[in-house]
Amino acid sequence: MRQKLRKHARQARYILYQETLFDFKEHVWTFLGSFAGIALIGLLNRYFLGANDTMLLVGSFGASSVLIYGIINSPLAQPRNLIGGHLLSAFVGVTVYKLVPGELWLAAALAVSLSIIGMQITKTLHPPGGATALIATIGSPQLKALGYWYMVMPVLSGISILLLVALLFNNATSSRRYPTNKYWYKVWQRGYGRT
Repeated sequence: MRQKLRKHARQARYILYQETLFDFKEHVWTFLGSFAGIALIGLLNRYFLGANDTMLLVGSFGASSVLIYGIINSPLAQPRNLIGGHLLSAFVGVTVYKLVPGELWLAAALAVSLSIIGMQITKTLHPPGGATALIATIGSPQLKALGYWYMVMPVLSGISILLLVALLFNNATSSRRYPTNKYWYKVWQRGYGRT
């Protein structure tokens, strides 16, 4: 019994040690990618809309940055999920707001819940997508006035910038690869019948 406890204690220490290792290069690339992605969207926002308007900066882009720059091997961080999750959620959010404009609590709850189900069905689950749907229902009057253009500007334009920056920074070294073959190419192979 004592040997088993010691063995489990050694395993736990090893796991804790491995999980708390600091990988300087990984963190630098994560910082550079996320900084460049959000900064580029912010600069475009300032250039096109002025310093006081933040229409292009959507809060869910910050959460997407955590996934696509910080945990690039996650299936939730792959391009299919990033693009599909945000676009589907934006569509659901705008649609729900149009159908239930007077009841904010109901519109918000429906938008988030339906977007999650939609992402599950289409296999494009991307957690920040829920925030994209929520923003469509609780956003500023300017944002709500966009209607379905919300899907194009700021959502599609923003995620396109984030994806391009992710492809650039996540593939800048040999230790990082994005999108990962494990998830992205499996979909491509299935679609074209290759094995």
